[in-house]
Amino acid sequence: MLKVGLTGGIGAGKSEVSRLLVSYGAVLIDSDLISREVVEPGTPGLAAVVEEFGPAVLTAEGTLDRPALGALVFADDGRRAALNAIVHPLVGARAAELERAAPEGAVVVHDVPLLTENGLAPFYDLVVVVDASAETQLHRLVNLRGMTESDARARMAAQATREERRAVADLIVDNDGPREALEARVREVWDELVRRAAAR
Repeated sequence: MLKVGLTGGIGAGKSEVSRLLVSYGAVLIDSDLISREVVEPGTPGLAAVVEEFGPAVLTAEGTLDRPALGALVFADDGRRAALNAIVHPLVGARAAELERAAPEGAVVVHDVPLLTENGLAPFYDLVVVVDASAETQLHRLVNLRGMTESDARARMAAQATREERRAVADLIVDNDGPREALEARVREVWDELVRRAAAR
C-alpha cells in the first residue's frame, strides 16, 4: 500500500483532483467527511464537543451547529485547540480503520486540507499538493462559491502560504490552467503513484 497525503489551498481544486484519482482507482479517505461523521448525533465525539463548548453548539434537532461552533473557535486559538484535541484523534482512528480495510497494494489517498498547517507530511509516503495562484483561488471562491472578496481573502490568509505547501510536496499538480491540462497532469501523477506502490 502507498499512503498519499493530498492537500491544497482553498479554491485550488483539490476536490476535483481527488475525484479524478478515485476515477483512476485510488482509495480515498476524506478527512473533512470523517470529521463530520465523528460528531454526528449519538457519537461520543458530539457528546465530548457539547461537554466542552456547551449546548449552544447544537441545533434544535440535536445536530452540531457548525456556524455557532465556528464562531467560538475561529478567532480563539485556545478554543480551536480544545476542539482539535477532541476531533483529531477520532478522525485519525477512523482514517486508520479505513486504511486497514483497503486492498493490498492499493494507492490510498488521504484528502487532508490542513496537512501543511498541522505538520502531517511525515505521516505519508508521499505528499501531493494541488497548487494554484492566489488570483486563481480568489477568482474561484468569489465566482464559483459565491464568497465575498473579503471573506475569500480571510479564508486564504488563515491557511498555510503557497510556498509552505510547495515545500512539503513530493509531487505538485498545477491547477491554474484549463480542465484538460489538469486531467493530463493528474493522470501523470496517478501513473507515478501506481509505479511507486508497485515498487514497495
